Amino acid sequence: MDLRRIFIVLLACGAALAQAQPQKVHRVGILTPLSLTDPETRANYSVFTSRLRELGYVEGSTLVLEWRFAEGKFDRLQALAGELVKVKVDVIVTTGTPSTTAARRATATIPIVATAFGDPVMSGFAASLARPGGNVTGFTTMGSLVYEKRLDLLMEAVPGAKRIGLLVNPDNSFHLRVLPGLQAAAEKRGRDIFLVNASNARDIQEGFAAMVSRRVGGILVGDDTFINSQGGVIAGLALRHRLPTIFPTIRGVEDGGLIAYVSDLRYRYQSTAAYVDRILKGAKAGELPIERPTRFDLVANAKTAKALGITIPQPVLLRASRVIQ
Repeated sequence: MDLRRIFIVLLACGAALAQAQPQKVHRVGILTPLSLTDPETRANYSVFTSRLRELGYVEGSTLVLEWRFAEGKFDRLQALAGELVKVKVDVIVTTGTPSTTAARRATATIPIVATAFGDPVMSGFAASLARPGGNVTGFTTMGSLVYEKRLDLLMEAVPGAKRIGLLVNPDNSFHLRVLPGLQAAAEKRGRDIFLVNASNARDIQEGFAAMVSRRVGGILVGDDTFINSQGGVIAGLALRHRLPTIFPTIRGVEDGGLIAYVSDLRYRYQSTAAYVDRILKGAKAGELPIERPTRFDLVANAKTAKALGITIPQPVLLRASRVIQ
């Protein structure tokens, strides 16, 4: 047999051997306090899984997704995080600070990628945004300037509002950091911030009663997993009391809020998939920088404006990526 034939035979044997080698199956855990029936959650994770397919992962073949939904019951998160550790996932994807906290308590070794969470440095998840260290990385939506931008948009939409209600979850440590700066920004603009703390449904009801009593002219809804999960309730109460709102989620404005200013969700979930890919290929979570939002969507609800008897200024509508009629 000449050398050429030997070479061809060796190539064929090598290809057959490569095909015979079992492909590694990657196991990715997904932990969220929300529900699979939530339209926004489904849409976001559809973007995530689509991007993983584009990166070459085949669910059921080279990829297993371990879904854990708390269905709005935040006290279930810790147990669900423990389940993901027990099934030995390669990486955990979380939504929001509570699920990231639960995952971090459950493991200090499995990499965690947060699609969104509060101040990661203040919360103890990371040493810095540029180099987190530890096993947590991802995307923070909590820039203090974002709150000032939302304040400006609410003032532009409702210029007569002199007292602004700020609805936040006191259990979210980021708000302790952002509040002084936001209050100072409001004072410079001739506005007053009325703080409303809400960590359960009853707090929200009582908070609205307090805002009505204090003659609040508009509401800035804080960006928090629990608060976001109550978007429909908050929007309904705001409409009942004829209070304009600005939300940090598109769902909030779809539920009846006046406007929303939110970081680009599609980009964030695509980027989350890219981080998962890099980790599965050997990158360390602690060496992947935590990203701040740079892309935002402005959504306005003209139907809500009509119900409130106000007109959204044309400059706001022109900047909106979407107007709900």
